[in-house]
Amino acid sequence: MIASRNIGAVAAAATVLAAAPLSAIFESWTWLIESVIAVAVVAGVAALTRLVRAPLWGQVLGMLAGLLLALTWLFPSGSELLTFLPAPGTFAHFADLLTGSVQDMRSYGVEVPDTDPLLFIAVLGVGAVAVLVDVLSVGLRRPALAGLPMLAIYSVPVAVYVDSVPATPFVVGAAGYLWLLVTDNVDRVRRFGRRFTGEGRDVDVWEASPLASAGRRLAVVGVAIAVALPLALPAMTGGLLDPLTGNAGTGTGTGRAGQGGSPGRIDLFASLAGQLNQSEVAELVKVTTSEPNPFYLRFGVADELRSDGFRVRSPSGRPVNRDLPDPTERAGQGVEQARYRATVEVTKTLSMSLLPVYAEPVRTEDLSGNWLYDPNLQVVFSNRDNSRGKKYAFDYVRSTYTPAALRAARSLPADHPVRRQMTAAPAVPEVEELVKGLVQGKNTDYDKVLAIYQHFSADNGFSYRLSTASGSSGQDIVNFLTNKVGYCQQYAAAMAWLVRAAGIPARVAFGFTNGSQQDGNTYTLTNLNLHAWTEVYFDGMGWVPFDATPAYGVVGSTRSAWAPNTDAPAPSSPDAGSAGTPGSTDASADPAGPDNADRDTDTGLSLGGDTPAEQPPVWPWWTVGVLALLALLAVPALRRLALRRRRGGRAADAPATATAAAADEPSAGTRMVVLEADTTRARADAHAAWDELMDTLVDFRVPVDRSETPRATADRLVRESLADDSAAVGAARLLGRAEERARYARDPLTGERLVPALRAVRGALSARADRRTRLLAAILPPSVLLRWRLAVADASGRLVALTGRARFQLLRWNPRRLLADRAAR
Repeated sequence: MIASRNIGAVAAAATVLAAAPLSAIFESWTWLIESVIAVAVVAGVAALTRLVRAPLWGQVLGMLAGLLLALTWLFPSGSELLTFLPAPGTFAHFADLLTGSVQDMRSYGVEVPDTDPLLFIAVLGVGAVAVLVDVLSVGLRRPALAGLPMLAIYSVPVAVYVDSVPATPFVVGAAGYLWLLVTDNVDRVRRFGRRFTGEGRDVDVWEASPLASAGRRLAVVGVAIAVALPLALPAMTGGLLDPLTGNAGTGTGTGRAGQGGSPGRIDLFASLAGQLNQSEVAELVKVTTSEPNPFYLRFGVADELRSDGFRVRSPSGRPVNRDLPDPTERAGQGVEQARYRATVEVTKTLSMSLLPVYAEPVRTEDLSGNWLYDPNLQVVFSNRDNSRGKKYAFDYVRSTYTPAALRAARSLPADHPVRRQMTAAPAVPEVEELVKGLVQGKNTDYDKVLAIYQHFSADNGFSYRLSTASGSSGQDIVNFLTNKVGYCQQYAAAMAWLVRAAGIPARVAFGFTNGSQQDGNTYTLTNLNLHAWTEVYFDGMGWVPFDATPAYGVVGSTRSAWAPNTDAPAPSSPDAGSAGTPGSTDASADPAGPDNADRDTDTGLSLGGDTPAEQPPVWPWWTVGVLALLALLAVPALRRLALRRRRGGRAADAPATATAAAADEPSAGTRMVVLEADTTRARADAHAAWDELMDTLVDFRVPVDRSETPRATADRLVRESLADDSAAVGAARLLGRAEERARYARDPLTGERLVPALRAVRGALSARADRRTRLLAAILPPSVLLRWRLAVADASGRLVALTGRARFQLLRWNPRRLLADRAAR
């Protein structure tokens, strides 16, 4: 019992050590503290159940109950009894956490923050592994198999980590596994009593024999090779040798999806990876608004600029079902604000932790307190819910500006927090030199921004094309400014970088254009309408949008009076009213126009291909799947039918062969025919009929005793199942007599019709059986399933025997045997 407790404690410690790789995907160590608590509870309950000598299944139930209590205490729902006893609301809370964990895994890139759903799934997984390791190590005494659930923990960071997983957690987990194996080996040695050397000296249990020492050395060398080899290979980067080989800091994909990824931050591209990489057109959002010419529907912002490009910060804010900030407070001369209402319906195709809204919502409906609003980023987000299938309404304020009002805006002071944070940018000499030339002679922030905005025009050689490399790092921006070919992400990131270099706050916004599917005030937005643009901060006015992407390349592009279409031809009759309509859609923005027939159009953020084909219908695949399932279910019935036909055809043939011997009798004029029975064929027919009878009994759940004689089986069948059917009674006795003669007599029974006898017995059994038995006998015949099960068992037995023979041959080269033979010589 003491040894079992020791191994149980080591198994729990090994589980915690095996969970070390999870440190690569969490920002802090909260998961470790909670996992240690859960594993300790599981180990304690396991020790108590073994103390009372509970059976193995009782130990498993006890450990699962302990894990449930630990999870209830660590993740309370508020409806628990005595703070740790689960209530019905607890299980509903756990279900919500599981659902939220799926969304958080889609929404965050490594390293992830300590959200309750992610912590719950981590602690639940580690606790379940602790239960499995304890059962395998202590209950079944198979500690080697305990490495499989431990390996499952290590597979989690391997699956989600873009770069190589750090080697240190792997070494820690391997050390825990080796510790468990050594402890079990020592316990096994203890069971044999004390060890002595050849000279009679007492050997301590931890003193290794030469063979054990060799095994431990091999284990250490194996772990060292497993760690060192991936680090040394040039194709495997991101490991401990990166600082030595110069691979560190290359900026190659720090997030789950590369572009837009950031450790511990909401990753827009991870949330939309499923949609952006599809080649089919998928409807994502349907929005109805009272605004005649709305601007873009937005859902995210990237405002942290690092050497590898723009990244997304974690948002923070207040619940959307409370009072939201009122943007009308900053209304001034030259700023027009109007309040509108919109209703958004998100399809089940779009699932992310952000909700599409128009800028500056002031009131929402049909959204719970799980959704928060960040007034700085102007995004609606959630750490516990997702946008899939959501339908909600909100009021928002649309602000429009005149160029004169923006030109009158003052520059932010150097110590202003927005300017300090939103103008930070890595030094790129090419960018700084270009910006210096563009803003030369410009006295206001708006004139500087407008000069940068107008730089991305066709007159300066810029054009739109999807087939270009993505990225927003300093070198990517330089390449774009040099090649002057790109799509929405590159235009938005490049303008934001140049505006920051001019000392003006700027960021990149993500959302949807208005698209081309409009029915009145309702817009249907697809993955083709995903878009990115630039937002610039002006003092007293807030964030003002600028879309530098060529209008001809964006379906549903919208331009404004302060950021007009630089590639549009000059109007023949200027209309002051239309020029001042900020939400107007430029006519040249229509990709279907004659002037833009040969140009690429924006089919999303980075689809990187031509216009996708329409999504094929799904019903053929469902039809094929249903037919395949029906065919699979029909296999046993078809096999049974084939057997019955083969046996019936054999028994239905002529029971004897005739050979004619003619004798001429002049007086009578007749021919004599002598019949000679084919005993071999008659014996085979009797066996086939008997086998069919046995399968029929199995199909109709009549007990079969293979040790009985055919006559005894027939008598029992008549007595128990066919007593009231005289025809079936005679048929059963005939089949029994035919099999008995075929087995034991010199001459088998010939000339009898066995197939009608089989039909009579089968019909009588079917009439006495219930509907379920008849249905199973027809669709899933138990005789066929039994035959398959026995065939699998026979194959497994042969495989075990073959493995045993191979093991016996390999034992000839066992090091222990070789050492013994060498010592004997």
